[in-house]
Amino acid sequence: MAPRGWVDWRHLLGFDSPRAGHDHWWQESRQRLLPSYVDESLQSAIPAPEVTKIALRLRHLVEEAVPVELDEELVTRPNSKVITNKVIKAAKEAGGPENGACAVYCLLVCKRWFKHQSLVELWDCDMHALRAVACEVVAKQIIETETDMNYLMHSVLLKRYSIMVDDEATPPANVIEKAVDLHALRVIGTSGYQKCVSYLWRGWLVQDENDPASFVDFKDKDNINFYAHIDPDRMRAPMYQNAAQVLISLIYLGLYTGAINSINRDADLDFVEGLLYIFTLGFIFDELTKFWKAGYHIWGFWTAFNALLYSLLMTSLAIRFVALSHDPSPDGKRGSREEFNTLSYNFLACCAPMFWMRLLLYLDSFRFFGAMLVVLKVMMKESLIFFALLIVIIIGFLQAFIGLDFAEDNVVGDSVFIIQAMANALMQSPDFQGFEKFGAPFGLILYYLFTFVVMVVLLNILIALYNSAYEDIYENANDEYLALFAQKTMQFVRAPDENVFIAPFNLIEIFLLIIPFEWWMPKTQYERLNDIVMGFIYSPLLLVAAVFETQAAKEIRANRARGDDDDDTIEEWEQMQGEVDFEADGWNKTVNQARTNLEIDATVAEVQKLRAEVEKLQDLVLQLVKATGSGGSGGGNGEKSSAGLSRTSTAVAESQPTDSGDGGGHLETAPME
Repeated sequence: MAPRGWVDWRHLLGFDSPRAGHDHWWQESRQRLLPSYVDESLQSAIPAPEVTKIALRLRHLVEEAVPVELDEELVTRPNSKVITNKVIKAAKEAGGPENGACAVYCLLVCKRWFKHQSLVELWDCDMHALRAVACEVVAKQIIETETDMNYLMHSVLLKRYSIMVDDEATPPANVIEKAVDLHALRVIGTSGYQKCVSYLWRGWLVQDENDPASFVDFKDKDNINFYAHIDPDRMRAPMYQNAAQVLISLIYLGLYTGAINSINRDADLDFVEGLLYIFTLGFIFDELTKFWKAGYHIWGFWTAFNALLYSLLMTSLAIRFVALSHDPSPDGKRGSREEFNTLSYNFLACCAPMFWMRLLLYLDSFRFFGAMLVVLKVMMKESLIFFALLIVIIIGFLQAFIGLDFAEDNVVGDSVFIIQAMANALMQSPDFQGFEKFGAPFGLILYYLFTFVVMVVLLNILIALYNSAYEDIYENANDEYLALFAQKTMQFVRAPDENVFIAPFNLIEIFLLIIPFEWWMPKTQYERLNDIVMGFIYSPLLLVAAVFETQAAKEIRANRARGDDDDDTIEEWEQMQGEVDFEADGWNKTVNQARTNLEIDATVAEVQKLRAEVEKLQDLVLQLVKATGSGGSGGGNGEKSSAGLSRTSTAVAESQPTDSGDGGGHLETAPME
């Protein structure tokens, strides 16, 4: 088949069949939102063909549980008549007793399948989207109802699984990663998921040295010995990596502030500026390393933002070197050295807003900044529609204005004026005076039209998009923050054999460890050397971390003595909980009588109560008829009347409303015979 070249014209013109878009859609399963720091030779905990079969079983289960299009509330509400306990039980049993741990992972795979199907089958998109939601609801219920937390975290959430696609196994991934990649907020918001993320964040769960596909408990988390926690390997914990990054970013900002506030007129580089550019080189190497390991999939807004910042800084440094290459000018004169030095500081000064905005990248672990970043991220995505329309309109009107200018004197001499006037209109300050004699009257008419389209139509569209994006995020602000925190945590999770050298300390790893030692030194000695270097670099942070971990170890032991979880904390309402006994004083009985049973609809409960009363009335009538018939002289007439009353009472009972079982609380009335 001939190559298509740079542009797929068949797809652009809509001539390709729907199947053409299906050939490689599954490759998105190979594209992780989270960067991969683990060995690519990882294997699935369960054979990929078996995991695929379980996913197909669960897909069939969801299709049967949601056979038609319904309201989403019927699927997501508690005690749903669609996603019943039987459906949850069947989903747990899809993998059998041996492979049941991958059920949640398979449900997330099914969610991705249904989401894709909703995009390619637009006639049933709502039903497929609802089935995707159902997969998420079932997965959430499985996590919430699991009582064995050790099994939940180690086997269900952290074990890595693969499926088969085109006779190839996809890269192994666990539920924590998969839920973040698919933005499954219901799964991310479960208590079990968040407990697992919290353990990963604190470093209480670490990857097994012998099996990177598995996670094990940190063995010294309950050790109250202070020196046991002064371990360079503890820097692999996301919490400490994040703390180090925040401190380094603050130091980086301080270096920039010192450099921009102490301008060297002779263009020489001082100590502060030297450190600033060394830090910048470390950050550049870190970004290149991420790109080398994880590919272009990790490129996003912050990657582009940092790339622009580092480009400006490197441009400033390059111009400074150019300035240093020129001789100083005599006193009182301004030569090439001074000009290039001023230009270098101008580039450096333009970086100030970006330096302060860069802090938000490292403060997103705090809830306020994290929620704000989520809102900004969604609003930036929504603004792509506005900018797409704006670019098309600007190109069209720009071509019209240039055409008017060229038609007047066959020379395009007012292009700068045209671009500036269009930019002013976009910035809400149009200037109509310059267009009075510009291709009159067409120039002025076109400029009025351009101003109206930009200031009235497009800007209102942008405001509406921002408002819609903010409302969508505001409704799920907590879950969105939890998703962002889970993503940040998994980005820090490192392979057991990877050393933690946070930029700019990665320059030490590259030039003082990898290049001179890694290629010839035995692995054990090289690891020991890395531990010594990391221990020296991070010694202040490790000492502070050891203090907190020692205190946490005491709390863990106290929790275990009470029979509570390791991360449990005693709240105010729990301090005197052991001094009350609601069962002994009869309070439980009072509460059970007062509370409402939410598992049964109120209307259905009343109908059931009415049916029971009708059955009692029927029994009383039958007994009365029998007593009357046996006491009278006419036995035959008594039997007839008894049968007639029996039929009447039965008909009355059968005519009562009954629950149709449709899940919506609707009632049916059986007709009387």
